[in-house]
Amino acid sequence: MKQKITRSISKKPKKSPINWYSLVSWILLCESAGIIGALFTMPSIPTWYAGLVKPSFGPPNWIFGPVWITLYAMMGIAAYRISQLGLGKRAVRSAVFWFLAHLLINTIWSIIFFGGQNIPLGFADIGALWVMIIILTLKFDVLDSVSAYLMLPYLAWVSFATVLNYSLWLLNP
Repeated sequence: MKQKITRSISKKPKKSPINWYSLVSWILLCESAGIIGALFTMPSIPTWYAGLVKPSFGPPNWIFGPVWITLYAMMGIAAYRISQLGLGKRAVRSAVFWFLAHLLINTIWSIIFFGGQNIPLGFADIGALWVMIIILTLKFDVLDSVSAYLMLPYLAWVSFATVLNYSLWLLNP
């Protein structure tokens, strides 16, 4: 009996090894979007943004950096997991395309909102981003539920940020 158990354990499928280069590349790509955004955000925080009327539920400025760093890392892990399913598959290529497109829209928001100091256009961008995140999360879920779960905190944060953006628009016409 002991021998039979040993054989069945040894026949378990092996997990694919982690492709560290690909994983780190995906995370760095996502974090780079954040760095680009920060180049437009940081100069505006003590000047333009400090002068805006903010809603009572607005978080302190220091929270945004750690939250975004964490979310970008989670996004990178999710994209890595999807990419490892094989870019030869149409559904995987579609999900990766949506991911890259949404990352561009994510980056553009900081350029519009902080760089251009354009709250209404920022709201339009973040609204499009929110829709793209939902579509992307659904595409990920079909391929890998863990990747979809990794996107949920990001969706929650962008949902909050969308409400915050809209509130800033109303309070600062």
